Amino acid sequence: MTNLKLPAWAGWAMALGLALFIGMVALSVRRNHGVKRSLFATPYTLWMMIFTILPCILIGYYALTDANGRLTLDNFRSFWDSNYIMRENLRAVAGDEMAATVARGSVNVDTLVYSLWMAFLCTVVSLVLGYPAALFMADRKMKLGSTLVVLFIIPMWMNFLLRTIAWMSLLEDNGLINAFFDWVGMGRVQLMYNQEAVLLGMVYNFLPFMVFPIYTSLSKMDPKLAEAAQDLGCNSFRTLYKVTMPLSLPGVISGITMVFMPSVTTFFIPRVLGGGNTRMFGDLIESTFKTAGDWNLGSALSLIMMILILISLSILRKADPNGEGGGII
Repeated sequence: MTNLKLPAWAGWAMALGLALFIGMVALSVRRNHGVKRSLFATPYTLWMMIFTILPCILIGYYALTDANGRLTLDNFRSFWDSNYIMRENLRAVAGDEMAATVARGSVNVDTLVYSLWMAFLCTVVSLVLGYPAALFMADRKMKLGSTLVVLFIIPMWMNFLLRTIAWMSLLEDNGLINAFFDWVGMGRVQLMYNQEAVLLGMVYNFLPFMVFPIYTSLSKMDPKLAEAAQDLGCNSFRTLYKVTMPLSLPGVISGITMVFMPSVTTFFIPRVLGGGNTRMFGDLIESTFKTAGDWNLGSALSLIMMILILISLSILRKADPNGEGGGII
């Protein structure tokens, strides 16, 4: 792994930003002749500037430059063609004819497409499982609704890594599930190190992010609307289709976004439950930074992922402009 050397302007940018921040605070206190309640938000503003805005600027800087700091688009060309750098080096040494023999490498693009597909599957499965769960939790006639809410919250108190590793004791060859299969005479089956195990781990970890936004939307819905639909002749299914589902759409869109985004970028679940057989885009970014030590290409891959996330957020904002979908609680 190569040592990261920050550009000279990064330190000056941090110092200038801190100086401007202190100056703005002092000017605000002077104009208001004291400290107002809004001034207590300044620590969060400083936090955002240092740990969110500046890192994003650095990612953009490294994505658009090479190892020598020169402006280039080669990092994005390397994303589209993973053999681009090899071909360029071969062209400089042996000429265009030899470089033409190297085919385009599609590893990076294929990994992104596979990650999008896995995230899509995780989102669909989470929606299919999460919507009925949210319906039961929001049903005022269900006495166990609050109990179900607690059952969904309790696993989230445990560390994400521990929740994922716990599945190994269930799915491994000598795990509890295979031990039960062996006990009933069914024989042991391969449950780990495949796509299905990765999908199971993703759904398990991200399902609450689908359930609670939908639950929030359903809890805000006026029950008299469903009663009015039934009085007008709608049965339970038509009431669900015509009234409940449209009113819960903001929560559904919010849940889809909250599940899809972390599913695309996840990297620990495929490593543990996939055993390296299923590599996702998060694994590619991590290996590019930590193993290859290529901060420029890694930043380009991260920037592409950030653009996808911004697109997802823009879709959410259009579908739920007032934030009616709620959140985790």
